[in-house]
Amino acid sequence: MLIAVLTILFIASFIRSAFGFGEALIAVPLLAFAMPVDTAAPIAALVSITVAIVAIAQDWRHIHFRSAGRLFLATAVGTPLGLWALHALDEHLVKMVLGAVVMAFSVFALMRHRQAALHDDRHAWIFGFGAGVLGGAYGMNGPPLVVYGALRGWSPRHFRATLQGYFLPASVMTMAGYGLTGLWTPTVTRDYLLALPAVLAATLLGRMLNRRLSGQVFVRCLHAGLVLIGAMLLLQSRGWLGG
Repeated sequence: MLIAVLTILFIASFIRSAFGFGEALIAVPLLAFAMPVDTAAPIAALVSITVAIVAIAQDWRHIHFRSAGRLFLATAVGTPLGLWALHALDEHLVKMVLGAVVMAFSVFALMRHRQAALHDDRHAWIFGFGAGVLGGAYGMNGPPLVVYGALRGWSPRHFRATLQGYFLPASVMTMAGYGLTGLWTPTVTRDYLLALPAVLAATLLGRMLNRRLSGQVFVRCLHAGLVLIGAMLLLQSRGWLGG
């Protein structure tokens, strides 16, 4: 089981380091096959903090601090609404609508030769708020943030660094919540420390890939990742995939 856990966390950390997001799509669902979800989720949060710290230490000069700050503040406002939606709305319907919207946007973007663009941070609060709602409801902050970064036209290095500037405080808050509710256990700490060398190696390798991707290829990879997320949400909404 340990080898499986290490492999999952290595792959998830590599993807997060290379593209700035996406590890939640891999880590928690796959770890849940090997351990309880209430153990997998804190381990994934600790890994997220680690990747973010390493990435920020490497590329802090490339962080758009104003963008990251505005996105995070809007997320803090949207998260309570997401928690409410988790209990008040039909989960399958919400996932179906979200999956369809994410897939439609990214398929459209992949087919267009000229990308739509945002030229400043005036609309950051919309995407940050959406990230908060989705994070509070389903632990899935990523899609609105990826859409925003793609619309802003950030380079691969700026995209990776800025999202880590956002995810670090968000993950620290999440981990604090796990600690207050008793989910940060000695088992979580032990498994995280065992995985730490693999996580660090994957983070460094992911950065190497990030620096070799051209802007156009990077954007296409982002939208392909969003299509995958949308497809998984649709499958979950139909009960064909766990979650």
